[in-house]
Amino acid sequence: MYNILMHLYELVVIIYSFFNKKVKKMWDGERIAVRTLREKVDPNAEYIWFHAASLGEFEQGRPLIEQIRHDHPEYKILLTFFSPSGYEVRKNYEGADIVTYLPIDTVINARRFLRAVRPVMAFFIKYEFWYNYLHILRHRHVPVYSVSSIFRPSQVFFQWYGRSYGHVLRCFTRFYVQNNESRELLHGIGIDDVEVVGDTRFDRVIQIKEAAKQLPIVEAFTAGNRNGTAPERVFVAGSSWPPDEEIFITYFNRHRNWKLIIAPHVVSDNHLRQIMAMVKDRKVVRYTQTTPEEAATADFLIIDCYGLLSSIYRYGSVAYVGGGFGVGIHNVLEAAVWNIPVIFGPNNKRFDEAQGLLAVKGGYEIQTADDFDNIMSQLDSDPQMLAKSGQEAGKYVEQLAGATRKILASINSKANEQLVRK
Repeated sequence: MYNILMHLYELVVIIYSFFNKKVKKMWDGERIAVRTLREKVDPNAEYIWFHAASLGEFEQGRPLIEQIRHDHPEYKILLTFFSPSGYEVRKNYEGADIVTYLPIDTVINARRFLRAVRPVMAFFIKYEFWYNYLHILRHRHVPVYSVSSIFRPSQVFFQWYGRSYGHVLRCFTRFYVQNNESRELLHGIGIDDVEVVGDTRFDRVIQIKEAAKQLPIVEAFTAGNRNGTAPERVFVAGSSWPPDEEIFITYFNRHRNWKLIIAPHVVSDNHLRQIMAMVKDRKVVRYTQTTPEEAATADFLIIDCYGLLSSIYRYGSVAYVGGGFGVGIHNVLEAAVWNIPVIFGPNNKRFDEAQGLLAVKGGYEIQTADDFDNIMSQLDSDPQMLAKSGQEAGKYVEQLAGATRKILASINSKANEQLVRK
């Protein structure tokens, strides 16, 4: 049944690729993946394979990729993606020797792919459970690890109708899961090669913080205003969507002691015009169209490009992370690592990091514009609360870092001895 579904899915992708540019990129990349491997694989080298569905999972696995590359230069790294949103952004990633798409999980594709590269070890990041690839790796006695995985009772593996598919989990050598609930769920179906290590994203945001860019325009914006004095507060809104922007822009139109930096999730001319139309009686500039001198006199700064947000959070007094009024919040850890409180919308229950920030009072949930006004009023009027909340946010990230070190220690241990050559 699984293989029938994979072939039907492949057919749907082929048809849809004629009408959707993103799907066409994915399909074209998958078709040439094996050819790419045959051209680029060094037959005398040993490859460690990392697979990430998309960009978020790649960032989650990146600390592990880079630590292995540093500690074990004798291995080459193969990195694969399923989604164009990951591959197109990281196809030139220097931390891997080969970057390519992963073909759809049919028996033929899996065999051709694994004949071309023959990895000595594989890491699947978070939610990746490809039946044919995993069974072939197991048949070839290749160690396979699930990294930063998280399981919930609603997943198919734990339903009566999904128990047969659940056997795919037995193809993994070991699971490095985020929490105890995941370990207990796996134990309930007879899988005990499990270790709770936490989430490698905590390690990643610390890496990002240490490598943060200097941004002269943002520095000028946060340093001054029209009369040459520094603003009392700077608010950074990251990965925002229209429902988020309607709430916080309305607030900052009324509170002139704050400056606002907006890095919207979608950077398009239409969306940027919508944002600028909401700003009332305050000077707004776009990052790519301003200078440090002009930015210093502005009230609102719109980041109309990608790749800067993680460095921009450092300039904020308070952060807002968008997506909570839609499919789910974006990365709150990128903001929290800078020791500032983080506000987000109600769709955050599936995100352990958001729940953790709420628990330590380093994060705040809003459901309405009134909620936002109340929280901002408290933070604005109480400097001790603002400072304490930011400290708790930063401490939360720092205390939960270390998953990468734990994973490598486990793999290098006497029980596994997979990375250390005898």
